[in-house]
Amino acid sequence: MTPPRALVLDTNIVLDMLLFGDPKAAAAQTQLWAALAQPAPRLHWIATTAMRAELAHVLTYAHLQPRMAHYQRTAADILAQFDAATTLVDAAAEAAVRCRDGDDQKFIDLAIAHRAVLLSKDRQVLKLRNRLARLDVLAAAALPKL
Repeated sequence: MTPPRALVLDTNIVLDMLLFGDPKAAAAQTQLWAALAQPAPRLHWIATTAMRAELAHVLTYAHLQPRMAHYQRTAADILAQFDAATTLVDAAAEAAVRCRDGDDQKFIDLAIAHRAVLLSKDRQVLKLRNRLARLDVLAAAALPKL
């Protein structure tokens, strides 16, 4: 049996899935929940404490509060859903592939360390797609068919 492939989601993708209900993210969310729920899952969502802390911090932004109220979601709700779906792993060592946006580097480092699927809409991350592919990292803006 093939072990599940690691999956790394950047904070904006997590927000799209767990807060905004972005239609583009809805398909990925459905696919992800189905993949995670299988007896032999194809994907395994991993994150670090720094990624969780970033999500918790972003959820305090004033401009998100009306959206959270509209969707009747609290930061605690979103973090609980994140915690239930992810496996926390140790932070990865810095990789040779560098991103211009330093805030995204932790996602790249983790994806490289685990040869993961990396979901991000960030242009700086997606520009690295070919370099990451050589390291067995599939970087995409949407969850590919696996």
